[in-house]
Amino acid sequence: MAGPELPELIVDGPKPKHAQLREILRRLAEQELSPGSPIPSERDLAERYGVSRMTVRAAVGQLVTDGLLTRSKGRGTFTARRRVDAQLYLESFTDDMHRRGMVPATEVLTSTEGVPPENVATALDLAAAEPAHRLVRLRRADGVPLAIERGWYNRRVVPDLGAHDLSGSLYSLFADVYGVQLDNARQTVWAEGADAETARLLDVRRGSPLLSFRRISSSAGRPVEHMTSWYRGDLYQVTMQLDRTNPGAGPNSAKGGTR
Repeated sequence: MAGPELPELIVDGPKPKHAQLREILRRLAEQELSPGSPIPSERDLAERYGVSRMTVRAAVGQLVTDGLLTRSKGRGTFTARRRVDAQLYLESFTDDMHRRGMVPATEVLTSTEGVPPENVATALDLAAAEPAHRLVRLRRADGVPLAIERGWYNRRVVPDLGAHDLSGSLYSLFADVYGVQLDNARQTVWAEGADAETARLLDVRRGSPLLSFRRISSSAGRPVEHMTSWYRGDLYQVTMQLDRTNPGAGPNSAKGGTR
């Protein structure tokens, strides 16, 4: 099968050759190749453009740093998958993926009841030793593992949660079955490296960058959900609308996230 066309030439001049090659490869990755496609090898690029392997490595390395290309040991270099861009508001993960034209899927890994840690019990306004529902789910988009969610849910608000199908939108389930509409959430976001178990589930290397979200969601002032999720940093990004307002001015100031 023929490879991608690379019609441009690299010439002597004020612009370094690695910068010229970088722009050629950038256009190739952005305009011609689909996500996950291989690019020509270092040797092929060096021969095609009459440059050294060091020049090729410099050009490719910068595009890897920029997130446009990704290296796979023993396999080569590929165009990176496009990141899912999340807007910060309360929405079902399932509905969000459908809106983007992607196919969502959820695997329930754990669904049980137990006594949560003290900080979770406090956040959910539970009594001492009061049990809650524990739920761990793997979320996929177009078949690709995107996120792990580990959450606790208030049984006084959403009882017998384990009796229902938890592989779809929890928010829709809460509304349809319990008449509970989540209307407020406080969310904290940070970055961390994937531990061994999370890396295995998300099909990434241990230590790979993740975006982590911890959210406490409520309905009409009643805490319902204490959930932490880990999203693949190579496939997920967050866009925020920033206004010049007092961050403590109202309940909407802390809303965010998709389910």
